[in-house]
Amino acid sequence: MERVLAAIDASAYTESVCRLAAWAAARLELPIELLHVVQRSDPVTARRDLSGSIGLGVKSELMEELVRLSEADARAEIEKGRALLATAEALLREAGAANVVPLHRHGGIVETILEREQEARVVVIGKRGASHEFASDHIGSKIERVVRASSKPVLVAARAFHEPRHVVLAYDGSPAAGRALERLANSPLFAALPVTMVMAEARGEGDRDQLERAAASIAGGRSVETLVERGKAEQAIGEIVAGIEGALLMMGAYGHSPIRTMIVGSTTTAMIRTVKAPVLLVR
Repeated sequence: MERVLAAIDASAYTESVCRLAAWAAARLELPIELLHVVQRSDPVTARRDLSGSIGLGVKSELMEELVRLSEADARAEIEKGRALLATAEALLREAGAANVVPLHRHGGIVETILEREQEARVVVIGKRGASHEFASDHIGSKIERVVRASSKPVLVAARAFHEPRHVVLAYDGSPAAGRALERLANSPLFAALPVTMVMAEARGEGDRDQLERAAASIAGGRSVETLVERGKAEQAIGEIVAGIEGALLMMGAYGHSPIRTMIVGSTTTAMIRTVKAPVLLVR
């Protein structure tokens, strides 16, 4: 059975992830799988192993002590994870989610999300994890890896939650934008929500005509506004999202290869980083 997959950690984004997942689950009429992953630790880093410079007998005692401490840390992380899941489940039920399945896993966060997304309609994650939540100029290190590898839409929660009441679709005519447009037209997640379609960095009437044709394909009684902007996408679209109350930004994700992104940057990453609203990414 399909579900909404909500991945949480101990960051300040967890409440927003839960409330956004509850909103999505209600509109899609699906249960929620609430996932927390205890990450594998690097044994070399975790132990800070300097034993090569000390005597053999002391080394043996040190290693035994480090193993004991490592096991104690693992037990503590498990208990913290259980407490986090219990709190998040209570928050989801308070938000109206009746069917919540908590799942506690060990391993890599990205690998576990990709494994569990096979049964998901949408994946909900926070913009930053616990280790990066105060780095306001960055997104979490795991998000790009999840989005590039995921076959499902990824809904990225901002720090503060607001219920999405208006969809802003960033449209550039790319195949990924076309898939986002198709999902917007057909998914109950967006039923009856007004839409603003934006084409940034427009070059002329051809772009405007392309945007109007795309808008006509999803109208069907729904409120659809089109905007053509000549400015850079991250600035123009960011300003539009900021000016619409209850906006959710929807866009095709990472249309270029990782190598090209390293050289010229990524509009997707820039939008996630700067927009203070939920962002739905469609590959």
